[in-house]
Amino acid sequence: MPRNLWYKLLFIVAVAAFCLFLAYPPEERINLGLDLRGGIHLVLEVVVDEAVAGEVRADFGRFQELLESEGVSFASATLIDDFSFSLTFNTRLAGDEAETLAESYYPGYETSLSGGESPTLTLTMSPQERADVRERSVRQALQTIRNRVDQYGIGERVIQRQGMTGSRILVQLPGIEDPQRVKDLLRTSAILQWRLVQAGPADSREALVAALGPEGLATTEIMESVPETIEGIDYAAMYYAVDRIPIVEGSELKNARLSQDERGAPAVAFTLDANAANKFAEFTSSHIGRQLAIVLDERIQSAPVIESRIAGDGIIRGSYSLQEAEDLALVLRAGALPASIRYLEDRSVGPSLGRESIRQGMLAAAIGLALVVVFMLVYYKGAGINAVVALALNLIIVIGVMAALGAALTLPGIAGLILLIGMSVDANVLIFERIREELDLGKTVRSAIDAGFDKAFSAILDANITTLIAAVLLFQFGSGPVKGFAVTLTIGIVASMFTALFVSRVMFAVWTTKRRETLSI
Repeated sequence: MPRNLWYKLLFIVAVAAFCLFLAYPPEERINLGLDLRGGIHLVLEVVVDEAVAGEVRADFGRFQELLESEGVSFASATLIDDFSFSLTFNTRLAGDEAETLAESYYPGYETSLSGGESPTLTLTMSPQERADVRERSVRQALQTIRNRVDQYGIGERVIQRQGMTGSRILVQLPGIEDPQRVKDLLRTSAILQWRLVQAGPADSREALVAALGPEGLATTEIMESVPETIEGIDYAAMYYAVDRIPIVEGSELKNARLSQDERGAPAVAFTLDANAANKFAEFTSSHIGRQLAIVLDERIQSAPVIESRIAGDGIIRGSYSLQEAEDLALVLRAGALPASIRYLEDRSVGPSLGRESIRQGMLAAAIGLALVVVFMLVYYKGAGINAVVALALNLIIVIGVMAALGAALTLPGIAGLILLIGMSVDANVLIFERIREELDLGKTVRSAIDAGFDKAFSAILDANITTLIAAVLLFQFGSGPVKGFAVTLTIGIVASMFTALFVSRVMFAVWTTKRRETLSI
């Protein structure tokens, strides 16, 4: 046998051995998708208008700080709606200076200065800036959800955006033992803020409104506290009036971890980054004796009195269980969502259903494989062995490559494997029929084999390329199970081209090395 033929045989054996190595043991190396392993399937929608409103509120506070740092005094500031805010000035000069600063530092806002000697400057977020904020909020939510899932320790998860510009996010998490806990982790906005208390506590919102009046309400926001249980005594929720502008926000956290308060109850310890720590220390040192509210997702967790200068470390207290404190620390480390999310679709898949799907899929694959093998051996006789070997190698390559890529095997993926059983021998059928035609014309076995492969090549290439294009489009625009089918199909198409055009030809070449004059086909 020629040396180059030995090299080809060794290459085929090496490919088969390597793919078997990649896929062994299959129960550990092959990832099962959500429909086979069980888990949760969620479709989330980011409430992007909340992100716009939050950005406007933040800019409202930052613009006031900018004016103060530049020495521009203003008489009052009002948050008009979710898209705009205004400031009133005592002089026209101050209004003009403020408008110049707004145009320089906030190009995403449309400015309007009206009035005479006591003008009012109105800033309205432009439609383009609103669209940009909505887009950023979806991307940030996507990354935050990924961070939370990664910190929770879930592998083989699918987290992706639905569509190119939509606000929906697909989340598939296989093997989840406590679905409700994970849903709560994903749903929590985790917007953490420290705000100075101006009034309260009060038993009702109406009591604070009456005490503050219109002027006080313009610069404060009334928030409800979280009900607490201390030493077995239940304390009802109270109401506080807090500054609209936070002192420090959760985005400035350096770390958050599980801890205990002075009573030994679960709490969350936090550490601020360097800039926030300096700002917080300066603020607390000048507000000793005042209450400072710790606000999480628009609810006050606690409102302790500032007793001394606080640097960059502290504790968030509340009536938390151990698991709730762990989850709160997790979401704070992963970052806050830019806006709340709502569930549009929520499905849970049990592992028993997945096991039944695997059993039925494998049974269908075994029956299909057996029928194809019997047909090829009966109809094409000895040449059918060639096709059966190529088919077996094709399946080994597909499983090995999927294991190497970490691709999840889904129920549609099993359907793709079953489809590949038929597609893998399709190329062999074209080649064998061409060889038969050449033998009928009186050509020798070796000439008929060479001519059969050459003449069938273009048809095989065209058929597989068109199928490959469809598989790529399914992967690009499909989601979840559809992608699983596309991955299996794509790998199978490439593998079938290799086995039909290379492996099968090498096996025929080995057969003809002894100058055989007949071919069982």
